[in-house]
Amino acid sequence: MSLRGTDAYQDVDALPALVQRAVRAARRHGFAYSCRPEQGRLLQVLAAGARQRIGETGTGCGVGLAWLASGAADGVRLLSVERDQERARVAAEVFQDCAHIDVIHGDWAKIAPHGPYDVLVLDGGGQGKGDAAADPARLLAPGGTVVIDDFTPATTWPPRFDGAPDLPRLHWLDHPDLRATELRLAADLSVVVGTRFPDA
Repeated sequence: MSLRGTDAYQDVDALPALVQRAVRAARRHGFAYSCRPEQGRLLQVLAAGARQRIGETGTGCGVGLAWLASGAADGVRLLSVERDQERARVAAEVFQDCAHIDVIHGDWAKIAPHGPYDVLVLDGGGQGKGDAAADPARLLAPGGTVVIDDFTPATTWPPRFDGAPDLPRLHWLDHPDLRATELRLAADLSVVVGTRFPDA
């Protein structure tokens, strides 16, 4: 969930058609927190490496999911979970013609029974980003990739947030089942990307 993320598409050209559709839906419904274009392009690239399943928490109106779908190969299934019922309905309408994409309403944990995932994006509120609830050994296929987004780029080690160690970020960067790093996507935006060890 990016502050003013939907506004970031104002002057962006040459978007994939599905992304355009999701951005229009977000604008129509006043949803300001879509994934930014910088994040979307990364998701598109990572989705291209998925073999079977891609998962996402925090669908919003479907912009991030649309980026994932635009990069995924034929035959890859995508599932996204949105805890707000109205946003889930809006996103489901965006993808109503896409038989390989499912949007479900509920808490982030509803993603678990449909895994394991080749790519999993943890976004939105209440999604297990840093509370140890999202277990990569259970949710990711061996060699699978997790993306935890919407961080401010770290300038110190250990990274800090509001004057204290940034425990959610450290949770993923130091996770024993992952090889993880932080990627700076813009001056004010970074993500943590981790790959599950094959023998985890």
